[in-house]
Amino acid sequence: MNAMANNNTAARPTAKVSYRDTLKSMDTEEHIDLAFYRPIGYMWACLAKRLGVTPNAITIASIFLGIGAGIMFYFPDMWLNVIGMLLLIWANSFDSADGQLARMTKQYSRLGRILDGLSGDLWFASIYIAICLRENITSEFFSAHPWVIWVVAIVTGLCHAKQAAAADYYRQFHLYFLKGEEGSELESCDELRSRLATLSWSKNFWKKLTLTFYTNYTANQEALTPSMQALRRELRKRFASAAIPVAFREAFRAKSLPLMKYTNILSFNWRVIALFTALFLQMPWLYFAFELIVLNALLVYMIVRHERICRDFTKELQDGKY
Repeated sequence: MNAMANNNTAARPTAKVSYRDTLKSMDTEEHIDLAFYRPIGYMWACLAKRLGVTPNAITIASIFLGIGAGIMFYFPDMWLNVIGMLLLIWANSFDSADGQLARMTKQYSRLGRILDGLSGDLWFASIYIAICLRENITSEFFSAHPWVIWVVAIVTGLCHAKQAAAADYYRQFHLYFLKGEEGSELESCDELRSRLATLSWSKNFWKKLTLTFYTNYTANQEALTPSMQALRRELRKRFASAAIPVAFREAFRAKSLPLMKYTNILSFNWRVIALFTALFLQMPWLYFAFELIVLNALLVYMIVRHERICRDFTKELQDGKY
């Protein structure tokens, strides 16, 4: 997550924030991020803080870097591909830095969260287009049947969107029980629609546009997780005016924690490992196969397990265990 500064935050000096304070949580951090991207992101964030650069500015810079990476993957020249790989790594270090800077300076906003998600979509859209154009030129099969790779890319892109949305949602749900509402970006579609109804297209065009986009995104996440939504409703019903018991939070966290490694696999790093491998093998289409077969299978497995966990906890609540 990243954000735009408000006047109060900008005017108020912030206390020194350690590297550890810029992490979301050790439960949800991935090993590759902890070993590589987070330390680099922290250095970028410290530099940006000194220069007065906002998290959203870093996010926008990452978009250009990621699109540049996609352009480099169009060429069958390996040296150009390596430049693209370095650009994509750079872009992701900025993607890490924007969230770390936001946590460092307390600059949070929903617009920042939307931009953060949009940046990754634009990176991979450029990569998909580059792969399609490249395969239509270099592959004998795809040259003879150019429509095939485009259909595969569109289907893969739709699956990618579902995978990333689910991974993000499960991570935020875990953080909700680990850190509470302040430590999570978990939203409710009903609440978002209520806010949306108060906005006017004529007076609040940009705010309403971004909130509309975000509401649809959240609605798609909720549609993937019916048992999770039933658990959320049961929690609101039983603890509407009180905090969720610590025992329940700890019990849910214990069950959810093993699934966090799957949310990380569905995120950036393992996708990029597969992408770089396909490029080194001079068979970029293999990346689509990885997303369609491996990551979709993982998504289904994760949904089934998480939904079962939510059903079990809903039943325990209804039986009066908590």
